[in-house]
Amino acid sequence: MKHIIAIQGAEGSNHHKVARDFYGDNVGLIECLSFDALVDNLLQEKASQGIMAIENTIAGSIIPNYALIDANNLHISGEEYLNIHHHLMALPGQKIEDIKEVCSHPMALLQCKEFFKKHPHIKLVEDVDTAEVAKRISKQQLKGVAAIAPKLAAEIFELEVIEDEIQTMKENATRFVIVQTQKPHNGIDAINKASLKFQLDHKRGSLAAILNVLSDCKMNLTKIQSLPVIEMPWKYSFFVDVTFDKYDDYVKAESILNIMAEDFKVLGTYKNGRK
Repeated sequence: MKHIIAIQGAEGSNHHKVARDFYGDNVGLIECLSFDALVDNLLQEKASQGIMAIENTIAGSIIPNYALIDANNLHISGEEYLNIHHHLMALPGQKIEDIKEVCSHPMALLQCKEFFKKHPHIKLVEDVDTAEVAKRISKQQLKGVAAIAPKLAAEIFELEVIEDEIQTMKENATRFVIVQTQKPHNGIDAINKASLKFQLDHKRGSLAAILNVLSDCKMNLTKIQSLPVIEMPWKYSFFVDVTFDKYDDYVKAESILNIMAEDFKVLGTYKNGRK
């Protein structure tokens, strides 16, 4: 059965690579130029699942995506970690001196800013997607313009890599989550991670009490992210990821948090993507 997957970005992007790594080659893509469009395709049932970047080791959390998952009641059914490799690519036969403009996603430009300090003649232009720029360069045969994209894009669009590995930090990884509208049916034996959301009153010790419960239930806290609750001053939602060895320990923690916290929600239970 061929999976129809919504991704942010174009063919050849990191989201595309995650789709191939997670599902194999038997996958159909719906290319979305924004995460909002990705969610719309899920809600309209044009795609069964979507792939959404959620955090990066350099840039940190992609906070709007937490809000998208929560507001649209999406379920996280899995995750994938991808080491990010940024390569500078252009039409064949060009050198770095020939490049006048580099277009790419703002995140990619941010992650490569030290490289471009060495090449002040290049104008940096923000664009919607890394691979989409590579596709445009190929289709329109744009000389003097380069893209920052994975090597997969260079292969697909027949571009030449001018500079390899231009990211500032070589240990650069992004975490992607697999999201869907229906609650997944992951087997208990395969579940060792959970994503949770809850609200707390703005008073001393409220968060500490929750963290103590997680610790007492043998939960390993791997992520905590706060977001202000719109139109409720000094009220915050917390998004928490925990890993665990025993599913029964998680069930105990969930039952206690459901009593202690406000607006408690399980965003997903799934297999830890860290190898």
